[in-house]
Amino acid sequence: MNYPKETSFLTPRMHSPQHCWMHDTVRTADANAFGGGGWIRLAPALLAALLFSAPGHAETQITFNKQIAPIIYKNCSGCHRPGEAAPFSLLSYADAARKAKTIGKVTASRAMPPWKAEQVSYAYRDERRLKAEEIGLIQEWVKQGMPEGPDADRIEAPTFGSGWMLGEPDLIVEMPAAYHVPADGPDIYRNIAVSLGLTEDKWITAIDMKPSARAVVHHVLYFADGSGRAHEKPQQGSEPGFSGMRAGVATIPLGGWAIGAQPHFFPEGLALRVPKGSDLVVQYHFHPSGKPEAEKSVIGLYFAKKAPERTLTRIQMPPHYSLFSGLDIPAGEKDFVLRDSYTLPVAVDGVGVGAHAHYIAREMKMTATLPHGEMKTLLWIKDWDFAWQDRYYFQQFVPLPQGTKLDVEIHWDNSAENPRNPSNPPARVTWGEESKDEMGSVSLIAVAHEESDLKRLNEDLAQRSRRIARQRMLSDPDLAKRIARILSQ
Repeated sequence: MNYPKETSFLTPRMHSPQHCWMHDTVRTADANAFGGGGWIRLAPALLAALLFSAPGHAETQITFNKQIAPIIYKNCSGCHRPGEAAPFSLLSYADAARKAKTIGKVTASRAMPPWKAEQVSYAYRDERRLKAEEIGLIQEWVKQGMPEGPDADRIEAPTFGSGWMLGEPDLIVEMPAAYHVPADGPDIYRNIAVSLGLTEDKWITAIDMKPSARAVVHHVLYFADGSGRAHEKPQQGSEPGFSGMRAGVATIPLGGWAIGAQPHFFPEGLALRVPKGSDLVVQYHFHPSGKPEAEKSVIGLYFAKKAPERTLTRIQMPPHYSLFSGLDIPAGEKDFVLRDSYTLPVAVDGVGVGAHAHYIAREMKMTATLPHGEMKTLLWIKDWDFAWQDRYYFQQFVPLPQGTKLDVEIHWDNSAENPRNPSNPPARVTWGEESKDEMGSVSLIAVAHEESDLKRLNEDLAQRSRRIARQRMLSDPDLAKRIARILSQ
């Protein structure tokens, strides 16, 4: 599929999403013909019928070579090809014809291409949402028996010379040894470090990852260890690396990868610093899959040509993925909601948004109320799916003046009616790192409008985070003990 630019892979595991028909709004040629009213909502199949057949006219033939191949090659083949995570290839007519009914079903429901964010106040870059007319063409092609069409209309399938979605990386790093994940047991957090051999400072503009055992890699976080000594740390046990959720005191966060996310380049001119001599520390969250697996990732690093003029930062709401927000969901609770608000102390430019939660999250939303009162929606995911987590970069930086109020709300459904609920019958769910636990946040990726204001913004965010944590632990002493245990792992 036509993938944006910063890190990851499609992962076909996890629960299959349940989708309903997404109706597309179209303007009628004659409103009165539909009982008055200028707008109607039509399912893709009905839209196709209106587009491609009319009384007294022969049905227009839709062929793979002329109409369907351009849609599939642009939006699907990037992942549906050998070596990628999608379960089958879509690089030819034969490939598409074999899976035609599946393609028709998942595009009509908008399960594919995977793009969970709704259209909001600002357009996203590289959006993977098919147009209504493209869905209609696919529906009609399947209905007509999947004709291939004349050879003269055939176009060449895309080629992927390097095997990397973003092209050949500037530096390719392979983990020093495979980590062996057992068939079952609790989730595992493991830090594995490798020397980068950098003789000068570099600026990361994208990271891509090729896991060797996708089924067990829930997510990873990347860090730069400026001391260059992390790879010398004694190995714990028989497996490479060391355990725990702390990669090191002085490490520099470089982002991460989660199920369903795609590789992206940061927008032009933005990047993250990696000091010369640094190690790369990859912090894995392994989730046993039911059979033993050996994971030995290959990671591609992409460098900017020069240092950025402004520094990326993240405004996460609630902080710490809701650890201090009272995330405690009773069994059977259909709509458990957490909300968080933050007023910007300085002007920022929004670069993108992202969200994270586990199985039973249902809806994620972030809005911005500007100082004069106008509200803008930055992210709205109405049908959260643990298997498809991505970042959404805006086509243009979004100006958010000082005094803008950010609001986030996250909904969880812990009822038996939630098809993604991993517990049957439903059980109480609290904050935790296991996949069956929950967490949740929405993050605004931003730069201070004036670089000189960055320090003030980061200090304000840090103070806010400490204040929320302190208040929560004072009201819940058991939480303080639990956090101490987490940090000691």
